Amino acid sequence: MPIFRMRFLLLSSCLLVLAGCSSVYKNLKPAEGNIREIKKFAPDFTNVLYKTEVDVVGGHHLSGLLLIKTLPDKSVRMVFSNEMGFKFFDFEFKPAGGFKVYYIIKQMDKRPVIITLQKDFELIMMRKQNPEIGYMRKDDSLLYYVFPQEKGANYYITNQAGTELIRMERSSDRQPVVQAIMHDFHDGIPDTIGISHKNFKFNIGLKRLKR
Repeated sequence: MPIFRMRFLLLSSCLLVLAGCSSVYKNLKPAEGNIREIKKFAPDFTNVLYKTEVDVVGGHHLSGLLLIKTLPDKSVRMVFSNEMGFKFFDFEFKPAGGFKVYYIIKQMDKRPVIITLQKDFELIMMRKQNPEIGYMRKDDSLLYYVFPQEKGANYYITNQAGTELIRMERSSDRQPVVQAIMHDFHDGIPDTIGISHKNFKFNIGLKRLKR
């Protein structure tokens, strides 16, 4: 089993443990620091290609290549296709927060699926971070950079020194609904990305391909 897929299975197991808690955030304490410091972990998706695996409810599996490219106007284009060139989806994320679907296959062309994918990728790109309403929390070993959203919040979690990004979470008021990881950064680009949903089976694994 590839190492990056094993990490996602371990992450899913952690989510099951968290499910029994009434609120995984209730014991966090206020923390001092600069909320903007989290931006140093924002990935630099100038032009990068990932081997991609997607597992969804019902045992469905997609695999292929995800191209992520930053355009001259700072928009980010994401195109997911199989190795024969058949596209699964083609998205664009605007720098001011806009989102456009250029193409998506019929099986995935459902509003909840599209919104889920949009929010998942915005989480790892560190979009929707308003420092004016963001705040910081801590526990005994971790710092939490919290950015309230229309529903719930996005959490970016580092070690106490703020030098290592441990994980990211998209949460309700009580617990994470999505957890994500980015590991092994080189030149601002993570080699490994994992996205794991808690309430239903929908996992995305990315492994960077060197070109």
